[in-house]
Amino acid sequence: MTSAAGTARLSAWFAGRIPDDWFVAPIEVAVDREEILVTGELAEPSVSVEDPEEEAATREIAARARIEAFREDTRDRRVRIASEAEARFARKVSWAARCGATEAAFTTASVPVMTRLRMRERAVLDTLIDAGVARSRSEALAWCVRLVDRNQGEWIGSLRDALTAVQEARAAGPDIDT
Repeated sequence: MTSAAGTARLSAWFAGRIPDDWFVAPIEVAVDREEILVTGELAEPSVSVEDPEEEAATREIAARARIEAFREDTRDRRVRIASEAEARFARKVSWAARCGATEAAFTTASVPVMTRLRMRERAVLDTLIDAGVARSRSEALAWCVRLVDRNQGEWIGSLRDALTAVQEARAAGPDIDT
């Protein structure tokens, strides 16, 4: 259920289960083969700052505190909702909260991925380890993936959009079973 319609159904299910007073805007739901990530927007705390140079740092501290309070205060209810969703949708459920420009994800899945690399590719990972960028090949590979996402994010987004269009075209095609 990674199609746009499937994601919309997941969003609707979570919107129905999450209390209305948790977030100030509709939730965002992202889904892949293993995980559902539910992100909600929290109200920004009021802060008064006398020193304009300290304003951004002060707002971030307040936002992080608001996110942490939300995480602690809603833990039991989020666990119950996640358990229901995991049984229903056969994926792990992760949560994130956004407060102003600050976002934090918690209870996220870290999924192992198997890959085969040739010597030259392994040497890249080993160089990252030797340089102290990563502690293991797994961490080095994750670092490489984040780098590609950051630097080629627009291209990756175009690929995702194209794949979504293909899925929608297939779904709209003729049904050969009837």
